[in-house]
Parts: sequence; structure tokens; C-alpha cells
Amino acid sequence: MFSIAAYLCSTGALAQSGTTAWRCGNAYTDQPCEGGKAVRANDSRSAQDRRDADAGTRNARTQADQMERSRLSLEKTAYERDQRAAREARSAAIAERRLALSEQKERDRARKSAAEPRKPSASFTGTVTEQKTAGDAPKKKKKRKSDAA
Repeated sequence: MFSIAAYLCSTGALAQSGTTAWRCGNAYTDQPCEGGKAVRANDSRSAQDRRDADAGTRNARTQADQMERSRLSLEKTAYERDQRAAREARSAAIAERRLALSEQKERDRARKSAAEPRKPSASFTGTVTEQKTAGDAPKKKKKRKSDAA
């Protein structure tokens, strides 16, 4: 019984003093693999050194998280700015098309009115009673007798 206890303690001590890891390509594992190389994985740092390294890792993670939030915020702002600019550009293009269409309609109206024959202007000869009104029947013109006799 004593020999079994001694054996267990010695294997536990060996496992803690220097463990073997296997490098399989770019990955490390505690199981041997085909074509893998044995690597001694001894952590000879002191407890204080490990705590300092862990604190540095936590610091780096915190900074990385802050930088990621900042980057995401900047990307969101840039995306919103680009979307706003695109909306404004679309609105400007629509307004420009509407203006061009209204100008084209105005040119068409002007061209059409220029092509139509002009209506004679109203005659203002005669008295008010002789002028035609909308409901009156047209009057016959009287012929003048010529004084050629």
C-alpha cells in the first residue's frame, strides 16, 4: 500500500514539474498526434509574474473592447451620414427631374401657342349699344351706296 501511495505522489509531482505538450501543425494538445513534436511546457514564472501577466491580459482585453465599441460607433455614424447623403441626393435628383419636366411642359405650351394662328383683337369702334354681347345674334352689315351716279 505504501508503494502505491509513493507511486501516485511521484507521478503527480512529475506532472506538475514539467508536462509534455504536443505541437500538431499550428495547434498544441496534450495528446500525441501523427507528425507532432513533443514540447516541454514548463511555466517557470513566479506567482507574481503570472498575476502581472494576467492583469496585463485583462487590461488588453478591456482596451480592445473599448476600441471595438469606439469603432462600431464610428462605423454607425459614417453609415448614417452616408444614408442621409444618399437620401438628400435622391431628393435633389427627383426635384431636378420635376423641374426639368415642368420646364419642358412650359416650352411645349409656348411652342404650341406660337404655332396657333392669332385671334383678331376686339374692335372698339362704335358705341356701346352697337357692340356685340355674348347672347346677341350677329347683325348684318349695311352696304353703303356709292355716290358714283
